[in-house]
Amino acid sequence: MKTVLMVAEKPSLAQSIAKILSRGNMSSHKGLNGACSVHKYTGTFAGQPVHFKMTSVCGHVMTLDFLGKYNKWDKVDPAELFSQAPTEKKEANPKLNMVKFLQVEGRGCDYVVLWLDCDKEGENICFEVLDAVLPVMNNAHNGEKTVFRARFSSITDTDICNAMTRLSEPDHNEALSVDARQELDLRIGCAFTRFQTKYFQGKYGDLDSSLISFGPCQTPTLGFCVERHDKIQSFKPETYWVLQAKVHTDKEESLLLDWDRVRVFDREIAQMFLNMTKLEKEAWVEATSRKEKAKQRPLALNTVEMLRVASSALGMGPQHAMQIAERLYTQGYISYPRTETTHYPENFDLKGSLRQQANHPYWADSVKQLLAEGINRPRKGHDAGDHPPITPMKSATEAELGGDAWRLYEYITRHFIATVSHDCKYLQSTISFRIGPEHFTCMGKTVISPGFTEIMPWQSVPLEESLPTCQKGDTFTVGEVKMLEKQTSPPDYLTEAELITLMEKHGIGTDASIPVHINNICQRNYVTVESGRRLKPTNLGIVLVHGYYKIDAELVLPTIRSAVEKQLNLIAQGKADYHQVLGHTLDIFKRKFHYFVDSIAGMDELMEVSFSPLAATGKPLSRCGKCHRFMKYIQAKPSRLHCSHCDETYTLPQNGTIKLYKELRCPLDDFELVLWSSGSRGKSYPLCPYCYNHPPFRDMKKGMGCNECTHPTCQHSLSMLGIGQCVECENGVLVLDPTSGPKWKVACNTCNVVAHCFENAHRVRVSADTCNTCEAALLDVDFNKAKSPLPGNETQHTGCIFCDPVFQELVELKHAASCHPMHRGGPGRRQGRGRGRGRRPPGKPNPRRPKDKMSALAAYFV
Repeated sequence: MKTVLMVAEKPSLAQSIAKILSRGNMSSHKGLNGACSVHKYTGTFAGQPVHFKMTSVCGHVMTLDFLGKYNKWDKVDPAELFSQAPTEKKEANPKLNMVKFLQVEGRGCDYVVLWLDCDKEGENICFEVLDAVLPVMNNAHNGEKTVFRARFSSITDTDICNAMTRLSEPDHNEALSVDARQELDLRIGCAFTRFQTKYFQGKYGDLDSSLISFGPCQTPTLGFCVERHDKIQSFKPETYWVLQAKVHTDKEESLLLDWDRVRVFDREIAQMFLNMTKLEKEAWVEATSRKEKAKQRPLALNTVEMLRVASSALGMGPQHAMQIAERLYTQGYISYPRTETTHYPENFDLKGSLRQQANHPYWADSVKQLLAEGINRPRKGHDAGDHPPITPMKSATEAELGGDAWRLYEYITRHFIATVSHDCKYLQSTISFRIGPEHFTCMGKTVISPGFTEIMPWQSVPLEESLPTCQKGDTFTVGEVKMLEKQTSPPDYLTEAELITLMEKHGIGTDASIPVHINNICQRNYVTVESGRRLKPTNLGIVLVHGYYKIDAELVLPTIRSAVEKQLNLIAQGKADYHQVLGHTLDIFKRKFHYFVDSIAGMDELMEVSFSPLAATGKPLSRCGKCHRFMKYIQAKPSRLHCSHCDETYTLPQNGTIKLYKELRCPLDDFELVLWSSGSRGKSYPLCPYCYNHPPFRDMKKGMGCNECTHPTCQHSLSMLGIGQCVECENGVLVLDPTSGPKWKVACNTCNVVAHCFENAHRVRVSADTCNTCEAALLDVDFNKAKSPLPGNETQHTGCIFCDPVFQELVELKHAASCHPMHRGGPGRRQGRGRGRGRRPPGKPNPRRPKDKMSALAAYFV
């Protein structure tokens, strides 16, 4: 029988689809990468019996990046990134070995069915999968079609089975539009980011941002926030005056009347009107009206509206809300959450979706009433031609989902029920009064039929006092007329919901990328999220936007990015050439980049006003090895050391604390060592500021501390403190932390594995001898007699932490609290457990962890 390979976008999605198509009659096992499962069953395909093999990827298989030296900030001019720098597609997550996994599963298959998400990103991933599997699949005979695309909007039996019977082809044009966006964002973003980061971090010490990034979508997003900030700052309050009248009804109740002139900005004029009315005893009814009005039910729910409500009403950030929505979708609770459409297709089963909610404890009564009386046809919205609106696909309870997942699901369900409910109808009554020469008005609303507001009570018409019944010519007793002094108020900072609206209006980003752009400006410390999820720009964000306006306003205005998005959409529709759009757009931004570089002094003038130069920032910490003067430790991101005398800056590991290391010096350059630590339960290691930035040996890379230094005799180096190969990663070496006593630690110098050992030991040293079994360095451990855990109250013991049974009870494996990419060392420097004081003897097997010698470390890990 032939074999059909089917690939979904996520492991949970693959399992759900396979379960539906196989009717639960399938076998499953983990794939070679450990992250994706493979589900097998038999069935029919194209009228013949076949073996089905369903698996998945984990998002994008490949990512775009520069080749070789173009990835190194110090090696190339950022201007070269626009055209000269070659790019390549490489694995998005090398640890997953996704290409190899797909090739193993695709080898010998005859057909492939792609179950990736049905959006542009999904189409792009389709072709990433095909690039991996087509070379290893069986050759097609007589031009037989072998590649199929399944299109679906929800994980329901009906939708999945229908998709399987209506297979189509992947859309190459949509995939190309994603490729174009990726390359534009990479080249433009990296060029601007590298230049302005190096320029400004080399001059100022308190920017408090590890990266001064630029993004074609990110920067206009920040621009909206700063534009609102500028309006607030430039706002000048004005004083105005209003008249407020109170009249009494027959029921000894009072009504507050609004002045028809609303307000005046001249006190004397307001006083004149007050004098003309305050002596009047009666208010004459000039006119009355009663009109029936309707508050419309909502349009069907799309992504942007869901994100708006999640932020404004549920207090969830857009990215967090999107992650929850995706999880609800993969679990089958809601339809696909990325859609621009607000109009249900004509064949959409509204009643079927509604019936699923008929027994829900929260809204069963409303749903049953709708089904009994007949649902109302939803309002005609916008059909973007992508996916149906976001809809609940099955009933769920608060106990089942819990937390934010329940709150978002509840809103989506209530919104759906509201779209098929009736409009809210109310009676609006208006009475116009005359007091002397001035006119006043009073309005009231009375609900006739609550309609959809029963299921969405927060949308209900506010309760107001019912107005008395009266006719033209009736009079009411005037209680008082008074003049109130007020001031105009500035607008508030943008909420996330308002920002999402602006981004959608101006075409910045897509429904899928909008949350990412908002999250980026928060992560870069350009804005902070205040109460009410309002976005307040920081000094850095404000100065950057003002600088862009000063040099080239189009870098921050939404117009140019909106035009680019339109071109990308034309590529997706097959109406524009990929290469022409890419070349033209890059040429425009290349010219802008050169002008930006030539005019950077304009932005620098703004920076000087808001930020302090490096020499005036930070506190003295350690001595420079060149001039032997104290260097200043700048704690603001990115943390670094600066020598004002030599005018040199040295980067440091991030996301931890830095302190002087016993005033010890590096034997190579005489710089004082500093100690980096991620906390008492995490890892720590000493480093030389100069060696960290200028690797002294060929087998070292920039960003390596003493725990990776291959100096043969330095007491702080890997050669002296290294023990053996890490139990988790292949390239790391476990290194003794000599500062950790009496709670001693051994930590991997590559990954975040930490082993806590020998608590209360008086002294722990790495021996020159090695283990006969695994070649790891032995440890000499001395305990105080009163606290010795050794057998027979011995105080000293020498052994291997991997193999010695005495040490097995004294070692506990943990994962460090922090592991930063800057901590990672170069690959392949340690092949065995030994510390590398010499190569393995020829012919001796690689002493990777023996299966029969798992020891305490490995046992704890497992």
